Amino acid sequence: MAVLDASMVFFLPLGIDFVVIITAARRPEWFWLYALLATAGSLTGAAGTFWIGEKVGEKGLTRFVNPRRLKRVKVQVDRGVFVVAGLALIPPPFPFTPFVLASGALGMNRWSFLAALAGARAFRFAIEAALASYYGSGILRWMKTPAFQMTVGVFIALAVIGTIFSAVLAYRSSKRM
Repeated sequence: MAVLDASMVFFLPLGIDFVVIITAARRPEWFWLYALLATAGSLTGAAGTFWIGEKVGEKGLTRFVNPRRLKRVKVQVDRGVFVVAGLALIPPPFPFTPFVLASGALGMNRWSFLAALAGARAFRFAIEAALASYYGSGILRWMKTPAFQMTVGVFIALAVIGTIFSAVLAYRSSKRM
């Protein structure tokens, strides 16, 4: 799921974060493993997006990212790998994928980027997993409430709509190539 979360096509707001929290709450003794697995999956998905960015280059970015948003993304990417990795700490719905794509397209060093991203994501997922393992029973009780279930339903609907939208945009941009 983390690979899909970091890809360009699938839209899963808070998806991997919820998986880490739920699994760590249910099996607290394995919280560290869930953080590592989420980090590895997220890096795999981000590496694929970064590679696509390298292949399309700076000119090809406009096919994937709105030109107005692209200006803001370029400013942040030009500030360096640690700024982009810092952005990886911000939870959804912050649109991180355009930054990964632009990092590849603008020629950021692949290994520096992935190392900084690995550190940022490992930190984020470790904090989530540790807190979930500590507060697990309360989290699991809260998950059974109607408010939580409605919230999850809304996120699922957003994920489906966002994924369809992303797939249509990717299909349209591939036809222009």
